[in-house]
Amino acid sequence: MSDKVKIGISIGDINGIGLEVILKTLSESRVLDYCIPIVYGNTKISSFHRKALAMSDFMFNVIPQAEQANPRKANMINCWEEDVKIELGKSTEIGGKYALISLEKATDDLLNGSIDALVTAPINKQNIQSTTFNFPGHTEYLQERCGSNDVLMFLVSEDLRVGVVTGHIPVLDVPKSITKEKIVKKLQLINDSLKKDFWIEKPKIAVLGLNPHASDNGLLGKEELEIISPAIQEAFDKGIICFGPYSADGFFGNGTYKQFDAVLAMYHDQGLIPFKTIAFETGVNYTAGLKFVRTSPDHGTGFDIAGKGIADPTSFMEALFAAVHIVKHRREQESLLSSQLRSGGKIIETASDVKDDAN
Repeated sequence: MSDKVKIGISIGDINGIGLEVILKTLSESRVLDYCIPIVYGNTKISSFHRKALAMSDFMFNVIPQAEQANPRKANMINCWEEDVKIELGKSTEIGGKYALISLEKATDDLLNGSIDALVTAPINKQNIQSTTFNFPGHTEYLQERCGSNDVLMFLVSEDLRVGVVTGHIPVLDVPKSITKEKIVKKLQLINDSLKKDFWIEKPKIAVLGLNPHASDNGLLGKEELEIISPAIQEAFDKGIICFGPYSADGFFGNGTYKQFDAVLAMYHDQGLIPFKTIAFETGVNYTAGLKFVRTSPDHGTGFDIAGKGIADPTSFMEALFAAVHIVKHRREQESLLSSQLRSGGKIIETASDVKDDAN
């Protein structure tokens, strides 16, 4: 039995660049050295995209279920049999329907243990809405499916990691959605993820303010004094090494972020705009706090370039490798903890002592 990580891949919107970056990634032979990829889609849809990309030499190994995946090939599970109309570059009801079918099938297998992790290609958040998908995005859908109390949208790259207190909500609703309790929970999620998933023994986390210049001591708002600073102090008292609140513009502009292992932003664009400016091609969206591992590229459906063969697969490939590394980190840590328990020794908090061996 292969010990390679089994990665499920949902195809996203069939009219976007999802299948293009998937095909380009899986055509790299080195990918198969690290994982067993299983794409949840349809061979007719993939053939259409292969022809558009002139990738006639690439073929999927078609399987009925994940347990039958070939560890030396890129595998595909046919999630539907009917013919589907593809309209590259267009947001259509059909595109949303089959993106959801792919996601549902992949999530089913993730929850029943047939795959070890999930990498999601981009969906269109409007056309995927239905009676079974009434969520702002992947993050909230997966949280509901696995029953997690709280999750964190965590954008990660080699040089920067950014989490957000509030996710896909209108900017108008941000101030009233920020509470001391929520900030402390997000800091705990970041701290736990950095230790468990990234093997950083003593993470150092920066917290951004909400208002311009972090309110200038209350001149431009009260959230920093009344909510954010008390939350930082409470988290610090609980053993989380965190500092702030920092003014977001200067924090990124002068490179202060390089002094920290992660950054907690108050809202979506405050964190994602600088992240994507710094790490757009290599950034990965990781959902911390789930019971399983899920990553995705940090870009959207790319309708404007769909079918042109110019989509950059780097972020998707980084998402796939991030999923592999996190699963392996968790496996190694579980193995170490089990070994400690069997020997009656002291249980270690992190597996940082063997980090180099795992890499």
